[in-house]
Amino acid sequence: MHTPHVRIAVIGAGFAGLAVGHRLRRHAGIEDFVILERGHDVGGTWRDNTYPGAACDVPSNLYCFSYAPNPSWSRAFSPGPEIQEYLRRCARDFGLTPHLRLGHEVEAARWDHDAARWRLTTSRGPYTADVVIAGAGALTEPVVPRLPGLDDFGGHTFHSARWDHDHDLTGKHVAVIGTGASSVQFVPRVQPRVSRLDLYQRTAPWIMPRNDRPLPGWQQNLYRRIPAAQSAVRAGLYWRREATLGAFLGPWNLFGDLASKASRAHLHAQVADPELRARLSPDYRFGCKRVLLSDDYYPALTRPNVDVVTSSIRGVRPGGIVTVDGAEHKADTIVFGTGFRATRPLIAELVTGRDGRTLSEVWSGGMVAHRGAMVAGFPNLFLIVGPGTGLGHSSMTVVIEAQARYAVDAVRQMRDHDIADVEVLRETQDTYNAWLDDRMRRTVWTTGGCTSWYMDNRNGRVTALWPGSLSRFRRMNRRFTPAGHRARRRRQVECSSSGECG
Repeated sequence: MHTPHVRIAVIGAGFAGLAVGHRLRRHAGIEDFVILERGHDVGGTWRDNTYPGAACDVPSNLYCFSYAPNPSWSRAFSPGPEIQEYLRRCARDFGLTPHLRLGHEVEAARWDHDAARWRLTTSRGPYTADVVIAGAGALTEPVVPRLPGLDDFGGHTFHSARWDHDHDLTGKHVAVIGTGASSVQFVPRVQPRVSRLDLYQRTAPWIMPRNDRPLPGWQQNLYRRIPAAQSAVRAGLYWRREATLGAFLGPWNLFGDLASKASRAHLHAQVADPELRARLSPDYRFGCKRVLLSDDYYPALTRPNVDVVTSSIRGVRPGGIVTVDGAEHKADTIVFGTGFRATRPLIAELVTGRDGRTLSEVWSGGMVAHRGAMVAGFPNLFLIVGPGTGLGHSSMTVVIEAQARYAVDAVRQMRDHDIADVEVLRETQDTYNAWLDDRMRRTVWTTGGCTSWYMDNRNGRVTALWPGSLSRFRRMNRRFTPAGHRARRRRQVECSSSGECG
């Protein structure tokens, strides 16, 4: 049976995969690649997260590709279905449709050192590739807590990232577990429909006003006729977000103090009941966990059919949930808004490197990578949105563009210099991560007094975030630098395989 071979296999067809595909075609002139996507459509996060109220919490004009502005955004913060349609359009406009392999879930990827190529197993058959660029995303695999008795629950359960639209919540007693970014969006949508909603909160989030609004037709027309106007708005949003970075990078600063006061004022203005307000008040520093945006979450929690439960969950019974204070809470539906495997990505379990160990095994003590892109022991593997690349203040699309540029520049240099494989040296990786940890040590994400998904509980390191400005990240990833890497030319590989070179 013939196994198809490609120069590059891209994993994932969300923002990351499409950015890589665009750069391969447009900037490197490479057409020999496939984009392997397990789903039935492009879109990644925005294909999978279809819960009521799903929307972006970064302004629309910043949450898109810089080279593919969308003058037709309907709101200041894009609704999920619009982002999904935008990504479909990008796939078509970038000429990526022939490269897409939908319904191809990557089940394994193993490095063949003698042949200097990756051997991939997918749900639709095998592939080989010289280079793998993994853009599967960090927030793709939902986490459902292992609650005692959950298997005996007599009602219906689902995670917000796998919303069951066939299950009608009208008149139901609904338990929502988790108060993160998704819950803040869907709770106000389902609250009016349900008979009862119990919201189980472990820690209260910091919430700022969203100030969402429809974008008027004249503004959309202006963007269509004068694209520079939209570019100027994007630049303003970018630099405004960069200016907020001070709230996160120091042990204390004026920006963080002002932001926390604004958030508390928002809570005070929307929640009159002092007892409920106390339950909704964070007990850690602003920015330590993801800061959320909402204008309707707090009002929804003040409704008579809602209770905010702060007692920890002891277990689940057939008819509901029992908390540690002994209270029994009736429920016929449980919705988990409990996040994702951010520090234990599924892709790490599927990729096997040069020494026969999986990326998950190499990361058993926590995630590490060089510039969030390459891992020692895994030649010709590039990660998009890898360790140390997440943001607490701006748009991940900018990070994705920067990392796509870095990875494709490496591929271009390999082609131009007849390089078969390239791998970051362990000492290079260790030096970079020591520098990263030193910078992270002073940030609110480390010192703010919270436990968040940014932090890996295996080692206490914040491995999900980039501890600096987005501008610096972009500069660092402008070009691939061969120094600090080992490489083999194709002639070396051929000689090693054949044994015929003297």
